[in-house]
Amino acid sequence: MNQKSKKLNAIVGEYGAFIALAALVIILSLISAEFRQPSNLLNLLRQASFNGLIAVGMTCVILSDGIDLSVGSTFALSAVVCAELLMAGFPAFAAIIIALIVGTLLGAISGLLVTKGRLQPFIATLITMTAYRGLAMIITDGKPISRLAANISSESGAFLFKRIGKGNIASSFNPDLKIPIPAIILVLVFAIFYFILNRTCFGRRIYATGSNEKCATLVGVNTTRVRIMVYSISGFLAALAGLIMISRVDSAQPTLGDGYELDAIAAVALGGTSMSGGRGKIIGTVAGVLIIAVLNNGLNILEVTSYYQDVIKAIVILVAVLSDSKR
Repeated sequence: MNQKSKKLNAIVGEYGAFIALAALVIILSLISAEFRQPSNLLNLLRQASFNGLIAVGMTCVILSDGIDLSVGSTFALSAVVCAELLMAGFPAFAAIIIALIVGTLLGAISGLLVTKGRLQPFIATLITMTAYRGLAMIITDGKPISRLAANISSESGAFLFKRIGKGNIASSFNPDLKIPIPAIILVLVFAIFYFILNRTCFGRRIYATGSNEKCATLVGVNTTRVRIMVYSISGFLAALAGLIMISRVDSAQPTLGDGYELDAIAAVALGGTSMSGGRGKIIGTVAGVLIIAVLNNGLNILEVTSYYQDVIKAIVILVAVLSDSKR
């Protein structure tokens, strides 16, 4: 292989997800005028925030050579807990904090099953996925909880709750261009975890744990603590995504987040993170999240039925995983 071919392969390997994203956006923009409207693109960012937050946590878990199938159920259970607290008269801020703590604890339980229980991550999180979904069903009796904002007595609390999912901030460049608050939260979370993974000891320990756990242990890394923390982070971010969702739709139901774990794993795989751990970048996950969001949005605009959408997404995931295997 000559030098040019090696350089080209390196560029594709490093920026392949962004190249695919750019190509997808260009194709859909040419096909559909509705897709390229600023209002649709901003709505796309709002939609991407749910999967994006979950995918950040999933990136940390997969980098540590794990997997978290429970994020969709954690999403639902945390949202249901927040909704029940609001209906019981709790202040909005307190309900939000408690729900985030619940999500973090749910993630920690998965981490404990993997580390202390010595279960395979797939099995451990499959168990918690089923249990958490069942708990959400039990708490709600299988029924949705509606009109959440109307049950918040404090005006400031109702304002806070509504703004998380429905709020916008006007652009300083164009007042008519309103940026969704969920998209801003997502950007902040990406920035925080970019710093953590690239500039902190904890980030290096995540990579070390996923790359070779035995070697990491020998050089003094507490891999048990690292794994519990990454699962806790995953639970926290899934809960945050759940709170944004119930704020947006003003209701909570136990079926929320069903299948979200698959979209998150797909986004991480598309972003180039190795499914065997130890290699990958959070910036790649950004591209993966946007590819999934653009696919969903574009296929809906083109009125492609959901059955075909699932097949198309499966093909995209297969290509990403095969590419990772080849690398």
